[in-house]
Amino acid sequence: MYTLKNKVQLIGNLGMDPDVRTTGSGKKWARLNMATSDNYRNAKGDKVTETQWHTIVAWGKNAELAEKYLLKGSNLAVEGKLVSRAFTDKSGSKKYITEIQVNEILLLGGKGSKKTLV
Repeated sequence: MYTLKNKVQLIGNLGMDPDVRTTGSGKKWARLNMATSDNYRNAKGDKVTETQWHTIVAWGKNAELAEKYLLKGSNLAVEGKLVSRAFTDKSGSKKYITEIQVNEILLLGGKGSKKTLV
């Protein structure tokens, strides 16, 4: 049960191409913006779609896979954990961020895939 304390699984689409960078020590990381959508009918019977945006961070091999195979619109599943952090921006204001640090990425296909994983 220990592994269930902080676990996130999402299926959605990328809203932009991965932003891949390399740290000063040479470690590669990628930031992904992923949309998940829920559909339901409201009290009037109208179909409503609610979209949530998630910031996904991938390190090492996962970042390399994101760089090689993912594009805006890619449909994928990710599994990871929630990570919260704080920083001070250029104007001196303290900002708080919650991200999903990904452990696994599964490319489901879709119009945004660069290649099909074998």
